[in-house]
Amino acid sequence: MPDKSEMIYRQLGSTGLQVSAIGVGGWHLSLKHVDAPLSVRIVRSAIDRGITFMDNCWDYNEGVSEKRMGKALSDGYREKVFLMTKIDGRSKKEATRQLNESLKRLKVDMIDMVQHHEILRFEDPHRIFDEDGAHAALIEARQAGKLKYIGFTGHKDPRIHLYMLEVAKRNGFRFDAVQMPLSVMDAHYRSFEKQVLPELVKNKIAVLGMKSMANGILLKSKTVTPIECLHYALNLPTSVVITGIDSMKVLDQAFEAVRTFHPLSPKGIRTLLAKTSVAAAKGEFEPFKTTSIFDGTAQNPDWLGEESAKVKALMGEP
Repeated sequence: MPDKSEMIYRQLGSTGLQVSAIGVGGWHLSLKHVDAPLSVRIVRSAIDRGITFMDNCWDYNEGVSEKRMGKALSDGYREKVFLMTKIDGRSKKEATRQLNESLKRLKVDMIDMVQHHEILRFEDPHRIFDEDGAHAALIEARQAGKLKYIGFTGHKDPRIHLYMLEVAKRNGFRFDAVQMPLSVMDAHYRSFEKQVLPELVKNKIAVLGMKSMANGILLKSKTVTPIECLHYALNLPTSVVITGIDSMKVLDQAFEAVRTFHPLSPKGIRTLLAKTSVAAAKGEFEPFKTTSIFDGTAQNPDWLGEESAKVKALMGEP
């Protein structure tokens, strides 16, 4: 049995489940310098040491990240984790196709949570909740036993997250989880922490933090250390802080952050925020908010699928 004393566990919103406070980010598992054996070693070592939350996405590295995670979760490891992936499709047809591909790549019959990925535009909620939208696909898949929980992610603007929650509510739906950037930089600029986090806590929706270091970009500000970044994110009411792990050294770093973590005092929080205030003021170290470089669906609009038939009819299109 793994020595799970190395890990902290937290409630996953109102699901009744507990998950590790650190989650393994799937994108890093198939970077150029990470070969297949190393990716399997990272995932299995993480699980053996107590990490139970696995993050992935249909579009990560053209599906290689899901395939590698699927391989790592064989031989009994699947049963030890909460498995999450994301889809980009906005139409029911495209969402269904992507979900079925993810199931095959991950080599599973059921994914614990599927999230609508990259909610970056104000039109995304409308497309998803259209009668022929991706929401209908996930509801059908849930009824068929292909998934259990539904969430959404985005990294662009907290106002878009709030609008997604509003549109969902209008449609009588409550998300199980929401994933968003939470970091010492986010606190200063177009802040998800200040605008979205209180709503999620109030409604007992699981908070999935990401980009605590933004793939190392935050560290280039030379204002904070990796451990400080993880401590800040862990100090927030997050269910999970998802972090990219591309080496055994970085895996050890994540566990060191957990080992040394204790709730930050108000003074400790003020100190970290003071160190990052100037660097973070204009979003320079959060290019996922201020540029389209991180927007996979903007660079590949075909991933979204076709606009709804109802809208096409309004436009007079066949």
